[in-house]
Parts: sequence; structure tokens; C-alpha cells
Amino acid sequence: MAVPVAFFAVFFAYPVAAIVARGLKDGAGWHLGRIGEVVTAADVRHVLWFTTWQALASTALTLLIALPGAYVFARLDFPGKQVLRAVVTVPFVLPTVVVGTAFLALVGRGGLLDELWGLRLDTTVWAILLAHVFFNYAVVVRTVGGLWSQLDPRQEEAARMLGASPAAAWRRVTLPALAPAVAAAALMVFLFTFTSFGVVQILGGPTFSTLEVEIYRQTSQVFDLATAAVLTLVQFAAVAVILAVHAWTVRRRETALKLVDASVTARRPRGAGQRALLAGVLVTVAVLILLPLAVLVQRSLDGGLGYYRALTHEDGGAFLVPPIDAVGNSLRYALAATVIAVLIGSLAATALTRRDAGRLVRGFDALLMLPLGVSAVTVGFGFLIALDEPPLDLRSSWFLVPLAQALVGVPFVVRTMLPVLRAVDAGLREAAAVLGASPWRVWREVDLPLVRRALAVAAGFAFAVSLGEFGATVFIARPDNPTLPVAVARLLGRPGEMNYGQAMALSTILMIVCAVALLVLEKLRTDRTGEF
Repeated sequence: MAVPVAFFAVFFAYPVAAIVARGLKDGAGWHLGRIGEVVTAADVRHVLWFTTWQALASTALTLLIALPGAYVFARLDFPGKQVLRAVVTVPFVLPTVVVGTAFLALVGRGGLLDELWGLRLDTTVWAILLAHVFFNYAVVVRTVGGLWSQLDPRQEEAARMLGASPAAAWRRVTLPALAPAVAAAALMVFLFTFTSFGVVQILGGPTFSTLEVEIYRQTSQVFDLATAAVLTLVQFAAVAVILAVHAWTVRRRETALKLVDASVTARRPRGAGQRALLAGVLVTVAVLILLPLAVLVQRSLDGGLGYYRALTHEDGGAFLVPPIDAVGNSLRYALAATVIAVLIGSLAATALTRRDAGRLVRGFDALLMLPLGVSAVTVGFGFLIALDEPPLDLRSSWFLVPLAQALVGVPFVVRTMLPVLRAVDAGLREAAAVLGASPWRVWREVDLPLVRRALAVAAGFAFAVSLGEFGATVFIARPDNPTLPVAVARLLGRPGEMNYGQAMALSTILMIVCAVALLVLEKLRTDRTGEF
């Protein structure tokens, strides 16, 4: 456990603490009164209100649209189900910059809706909400659908035989069993939308700003580190509460899973109602998931392959190298980040499953989720001001980017491997130890063969999320080594049709790479390792 703790202390806690201290402390001491000044400011209250309001609205809208999909994927069997399951998960592993770009091509100036009906939704809250549903649809489908597929349908059928209507049977039997999973999914969606950055940055314009966007603005544009530090503390406190509630609902969910039948329950649609529901879900997926991605590809191909060819040339503006070099940079960074995330995450997951793990070790499980909720902007800028002295002077090292990306990948590795490691019979480990095997040999010959597929799935998720990390990377990626998300953001920030087209082309490339990684994951997926 010492290695994961040291990794998070040096590369997460230390940079975040450094930037907070830089903003609230000087030679005269701490200026804690600045906290009250910032929190009570009218513009900051407006940002806090919008951040919370849009997160609640996004969560409610996502549940409303995705719960029918969770039922269809859990209980109905139809041709192409596995492929469609992978397709709906593509948005979740896409960088938020690409999500924003896809919706910009759909609802922005010159977008599909603008061309067909003269309708523009960019710089409106509806564009943000729909993009958040697009991004989080798979969270509900996999989290709720994973549990729904393990509920015994005979319980609901028995209630109906006793005279309950279909609606009453679902409300009284199925819904209470699903409640922990629905609550867990809702909290995860709220967490992701509460800390939304790329989507709001691209679609919200100057009108809308979340805490994450405001931290970025205060840090990189206004250079007001005191305000940024206070906003970071506010976000940290809010995320800590969210994660505490999330940990409670996960425990509730695990208890529920032990009480249900885990047999396969999916079957062909029966009756007009189930066929209509399946058709409705397919239409929703086509409009909400496939259409933005298709428009993104179509915009990148306007005028043939001209935008893709332009990526191979230097323009002397936003890039010191041809933009296409970002593809190789991103793959190299993501591979290095995956190795780090798998190593740290595997050690942490193994320590968390030990019988003699103390309360502090078990509490570290919740802390591992903090990098998903704490401002990535703060972490990235904290890297610059904290890791600037020997022996940790890494500002000029390319390795700084994989370290930041690995922070986001570790929670996915831990969440994927923990259920499988906990399912390993402890008697096997004890028997190997009695026969003289060292702890390393026990892990290599007992645990590793059983968790090999989970480890591959974890590595795939770590690779996908590392490939799309933006908030921290935008600060630390060098101008001559940009990543794909950073390159897309730079192109979108410059006027001109050629820059817009190149941003669409790079986003399409990044989407394809993420989709390929996800399809590989779907091949490796098992019922125990494939759910969020």
C-alpha cells in the first residue's frame, strides 16, 4: 500500500495543496478571510448556482432518457446487442473536448440544425444538458442495467399473479431492488457534470461557467490564484460529500447483489409494448448517440480529405509541429500512463482486498476516486508550481503528462479489479503461502491467472481515459508535443474554416482510436468486469 499512497501524496495531494497555499498564503501568513470574500461575491454565487443547477438538471434528464435503455439492454435480447452496447459506451470514453466538438457540429453555427431549420443551440443551456446526457448515457445503462439483468423476473411475475398491475408490480418489487443502483448511477452522473469543463467551455461560451471553467479562467486568464484556490476548496468539499454518499450507495448496492438471482434473464421482445420500447430506445440511441458522431465525421470530410491533409503541415500559428503529430504524442503518453495506472491501481486493489487491511486502508478506497472529481485544472497548474525543484523538477520532462493522466486512470483500474480480487478464494492464497510461496509468487500464480481478463479490461479503460484527459494536460503539454485533446481545443480557439475543419478531423481520429479500444474491451468483457 505504501507505493499507491506515496504516488497520490506526491502527484495529487502535494500539487493541489501547493496551488491552494500559493493563493491563500504569502510572507505575512495565511489569508483565510479571502474565502469568505470569494464565496459571498455575486459572480461566484452565480457560478456555484449554475454549476449545481445544471448538474441536477443533467442528472435528472440522463436518468429519464437512459433508464429505458437500461431495461432494454438488461432484459431484452436482439441482434447486434453487443455491438450496440459498445457504441453507446463510446461517448463515455471520449474526451469532453470531442463531445463538445461533436455537439458544436450538430447545434452550433453552420451545424446540421442550423442548415436544416436555422436552429442554433450553442451558447444555450440545452446544448450543455444534451451533451451531458450524450456523455453519461452509458453510466446509467451499465450501472443500472448490470443489476437489473440479475434480478429474478419471477418476483415481479408473482406480484402480478396476485393481482398487482404491471406498473404497481414494478413500483413495489423491482424499483426498491434497483434503487441502490439508480442512486449510484445518479451520483456518478452528478459528479461528472458538477465538474464539467470541456463541454461547458466549448458549448457554453461566455454566458455559462461552471466551477471548473471558472477555476481555469481565474488561473490562466485573470491570474487570480487566490480566487482559484478558494473555488478549488469549494469544489473539493462538494466532491467529498458526493463521494461519501456514493460510497454509501455502493455498499447498499453490493448488499442487494448478494440477495438476487444472477441467472441470465434476457429474452426476445414479446408483445407490442416491448417491441415499441425497443424501437424507442434504438431511435434514442440513433439520434442522441450516433447522430452527433456522424455529423462530426461528416464535417471533417467537407471538401474531401483536405482537412486531414492540412493536419500534416505546420502553420506557424498555434503549433510548432504539424497537428497530426498529436496522434503519436497522445498514443505514447497514454501507453505510459496506462502502465503507471495499472501498476499503482493493481497494488492498491490488492491491498484493499487483504483480510488484515485496517480502517485507514479501507478509507483509501474512497480517496482514490478524488482525482475524478477534484479540478483537473488545479492538478495541472499545481504540477507546474510544485514539481519545479530537484529532485522533482519535472516541468521540462515529457513524463509529466503521463503522470497527470495516470491519476485519472487509477480509479478505473481499482474499480474494475476490486470485485474480481474480492471473489478470489482466500483459501487458495493461504494454501500457497503454507507451501512456502512468497507473497509475490502467491500473487503471480494464484491471483494473476484469475484476474488476467479484469486486468486487461482495466488497462483498456485506463488507456481510453488517459488518451482523452484534457483539464490537466492543457497546462503541462509542451507546445512542440501537444496531445489530441489539446490540439483540438487550440484549433477550435482560432477563427477560420480551415481551423474548424482540422479540429473536426482530429476529433474524428481521436473518436476512432477510443472506439477501437472500447470494442477490444467489449470482447474481453465478462459479467463481473464489464460494468461500471
